[in-house]
Amino acid sequence: MLARLKFLTAGESHGQGLLGILDGMLAGLEISEDYIGVQLARRQMGYGRGGRMKIEKDHAEIWCGVRHGKTLGAPVGLIIRNKDWENWTTKMSVEPVDAQIRKVTLPRPGHADLAGIQKYEFDDIRNVLERSSARETTMRVGLGSVCRKLLEEVGIEVGSRVVQIHDVKDESVSDISPNQLSKRADASPVRCLDKEVESAMVKTINNAKTSGDSVGGIFEVIANGIPYGLGAHTQWDRKLHTRISAMLMSVNAFKGIEIGAGFGEAEKLGSEVHDEIGHDGEKFIRYTNNAGGIEGGMSNAQPIVIRMAMKPIPTLIKPLRSVDIRTKEKKDAHKERTDSCAVPAASIIAESMLCFVLADALLEKFGGDSVNQFKAHMDASAKY
Repeated sequence: MLARLKFLTAGESHGQGLLGILDGMLAGLEISEDYIGVQLARRQMGYGRGGRMKIEKDHAEIWCGVRHGKTLGAPVGLIIRNKDWENWTTKMSVEPVDAQIRKVTLPRPGHADLAGIQKYEFDDIRNVLERSSARETTMRVGLGSVCRKLLEEVGIEVGSRVVQIHDVKDESVSDISPNQLSKRADASPVRCLDKEVESAMVKTINNAKTSGDSVGGIFEVIANGIPYGLGAHTQWDRKLHTRISAMLMSVNAFKGIEIGAGFGEAEKLGSEVHDEIGHDGEKFIRYTNNAGGIEGGMSNAQPIVIRMAMKPIPTLIKPLRSVDIRTKEKKDAHKERTDSCAVPAASIIAESMLCFVLADALLEKFGGDSVNQFKAHMDASAKY
């Protein structure tokens, strides 16, 4: 779904670390490990996280594609080492080992476990769960940070907030910029804006943890400063909302997406939904933004507004019923170290996924091989 950029991640949750490659980035973009580290730290925040976050302090090493603080136009390579690897060197050894390793044979409902071992004919679920872990999203945030830096160069901001955890909703309305939104949200342990709702969300997470359960929720991602015409109406795979949906829904636990007013438009009349057009003497304006910044598969210079639904994490302290893949005995599902809620962290991951799409669409439309060329092209032809 990306036209100019490509990225790959590799690595297992308890392996030596994560590898990532971002190909297609312009030359001359200033980037540093400290800049990437800010976003990695944001991903590790959030009330309800489990023991793994107490072990890891994620740091991305820039391995290649950058010289003297600027990208070279070559693939950018990152490495994020797993501190927990020292406890898994035998279980996750690349080389064969003589030790007897206990196999995981009890698939978890809602996880990749059963489908994965059926697909690849494994007799150990760990061969699936290690790669299907949310740990992989750490590298997505690392690589997505490089894309975010390009967006910042042309005045585009991407931010997010949590609007619901389980059945507790933050219905406050915010008209601040995405950067301001994220700054306020980051000050909350659950990344919501309403302090009373924050307390109720924390209580809900505590209740779930006490009962050995988990909770999901909904978060909002907003981007502004976007010019007209990212994406295209001319083919299905060039439409901006197609590309955004594909990238965001590629995250394991994300189960639903709406753009703008989304599902709420289904029960309204067309006259209530569509954003009327005006002109302020200099540019076209909209009186509302129910379309969420996208019409006909193209950006319309309004803020892009997305809401994502995240399911509860499938690894439970009190596991659900399952069947042993070896003996076929009915037993409780496998227990792995887990979070009771990861919705706040998920909102940061979603920001990064949107950064990939927007950076790619900008490069597709305005082109160039260096940051200077790209910015010159935008100055000459971008419309807002």
